[in-house]
Order: sequence, then structure tokens, then C-alpha cells
Amino acid sequence: MNIEVLKQKLERLTKNTKPAFGIMTAQHMVEHLTVTVKLSTGRISYPPFIPSEKQLSQKEALLHTELEFPKGIKAPGLGDNLMPLKFEALEEAKEALLKSLKEYDRYFKENSTAQTIHPRFGLLTFEEWELFHPKHFKHHFSQFNIWD
Repeated sequence: MNIEVLKQKLERLTKNTKPAFGIMTAQHMVEHLTVTVKLSTGRISYPPFIPSEKQLSQKEALLHTELEFPKGIKAPGLGDNLMPLKFEALEEAKEALLKSLKEYDRYFKENSTAQTIHPRFGLLTFEEWELFHPKHFKHHFSQFNIWD
């Protein structure tokens, strides 16, 4: 993922930007992406588990086809609830996301064979995270009309 391109897209996002779908605010979305990036580097850990056949099928479809994230899909464990905000302001959340992306790049340069837990798909390799993250970012940036 090109951090500079993502940064430019994030500059268009304000605290007043309304979602085209879903219940997240702009800041919730940015903080959610940060958590996911940190999961991919193991900075936030998720208990290990063996994915079900259904989860493995979903993983295959999402990572290895043109399938996009469905609108209205819920993050595992969240249901209809929003996570409490971690940062005082959206700009702080944006900086944390960009920092987590730089850490992601550094982590996998130093740990190229690492596998980390995705909360729905189980262990993912760097190559699999590289398929997941762009689709995930596209989904949420489209949610706030900043993907184009």
C-alpha cells in the first residue's frame, strides 16, 4: 500500500464527513483501520484459533477473487456497537494510522515469514495481508467517499 496515496485520501476526510453506509464516524473508521494494521503486525494480539470451513471459504473468496467487502459487514466481535474512541481528535487518529502503516512496512521487512492472526481468517502471511489490507482500505474509504 502506498502510504503517500493513502495520506492524500485521508486529507479529504473531516470529522463532519458522513458515511455512505454503516454506523462508523470518520474517526471510528480510521481507528478501526489502525487496529487492523496493528493486528497484522502482532502489535495487537488476537487469541489463536482454527478457522472453520466457512471462514476458510470466505478467506479464499475475499483474498483470491475480485470479491469486495460487502456493505454492512461487521467486524468480528463488535456486532452493532462502536468501539470507544482512543484519540481526542480525528487528526490524531489519522497520524496514528499512518504511523501504524510505517510500522507494518518495517515489521514485514524484518519478519518476512511471520504469520499473524486475523480475527476471522486465522493466521495470515504477509502476502495474504497484502491482499487483505487494500480491499479493507478501499471498503472503508469508499464508505466515506474518499477512495476515488
